[in-house]
Amino acid sequence: MADVDPHPGAAHPQRVARAVPLPDQVALVLQGGGALGSFQAGVYEALDEAAIEVDWVAGISIGAINAAIIAGNPPELRVQRLRAFWDRVTSAQPSFPIWHADFGRELIHEWSAGMVAALGVPGMFRPRLVPPTLAIPGTSDALSFYDTSPLAETLDELVDWDLLNNGPVRLSVGAVEVESGNFHYFCTANGRIDARHIMASGALPPGLPPVEIDGKLWWDGGLVSNTPLSHVLERQASDMLVFQVDLFPAANEAPKTITDVYSRAKEIQFSSRTRQVSDMLLRYRKEREALARLLDALPEELRQRPDAALLREAARQHAVSLVHLIYRANAWEGGSRDYEFSARTMAEHWMSGRASVAQTMTKSELLARNILDGKTAAFDLTRR
Repeated sequence: MADVDPHPGAAHPQRVARAVPLPDQVALVLQGGGALGSFQAGVYEALDEAAIEVDWVAGISIGAINAAIIAGNPPELRVQRLRAFWDRVTSAQPSFPIWHADFGRELIHEWSAGMVAALGVPGMFRPRLVPPTLAIPGTSDALSFYDTSPLAETLDELVDWDLLNNGPVRLSVGAVEVESGNFHYFCTANGRIDARHIMASGALPPGLPPVEIDGKLWWDGGLVSNTPLSHVLERQASDMLVFQVDLFPAANEAPKTITDVYSRAKEIQFSSRTRQVSDMLLRYRKEREALARLLDALPEELRQRPDAALLREAARQHAVSLVHLIYRANAWEGGSRDYEFSARTMAEHWMSGRASVAQTMTKSELLARNILDGKTAAFDLTRR
């Protein structure tokens, strides 16, 4: 059964941003990807500057953290709190001088990632004093290499949980129940969310420990699906504009070196076939549109039959404009890009997110026309 939307968009159907007209509901869908998540923060900052009001934010892993900060703060504080989070988690890796050649930049990139592996990330996770192989079996110490208690403190500082649960922005975060392997979305439409749910969505093993919620242990949702797109579209209650922010491209060039192999394997693993999923969902929508047109063309006596009414209900749907905003890595970013928490790289990812939105808005007439026509379509306007 689809969730009931507690924040229906019908109350503001005539909204207009600076770049495009807005449908009843705007959703921001955030993929997992660790240190790459500052790209999502840049995307949100650019959307905010364009006066594009987000009604629903859904995330996995680092996307869940960004989503919680957005939903758990008033509009005027969201970018400030996102900046505070990303400044904190990159504070141990300052902006070192860099070589302009890709080889030199890659050396610094890998060194920074190695420092994270050895020392952890401020405000997020730290190495355990006792290796998990020496810890008592069944304890949290035995189930991961890092302690994530700093993240709980960071979230409690930067997120207003009452606003998150009762405010105007709906929040959904995905996690996997360890024993059953079942995937589940925690959503403010169904119950209260706190720091545990956000941490569960980002508890990637074996680095980070599972999070206990109501007697069950939960791991990172990216183990099953790294994008919440299907969750949002299956519960769509009105015409919708969706910004799908992906941190790993599904398609890329074939690898040329062994480091390229690690990088490409991670892209394939964590892209979670995003484009395939979106293409499938859009194809189903096109088929339902065709079914609705066929039912409208039936003679009156056939349209009144019970099976025609059943088919008409199955064909009922709302329009969606799906905008892909995809981070495409630099040549020097290898398989460690998702845990390279340096201040310089964070700033570059943030600016890349802003640029992705700006590039999309240069072709906003295509998006605006689709929204006004009430059609279903997907757009990737930032392809290289």
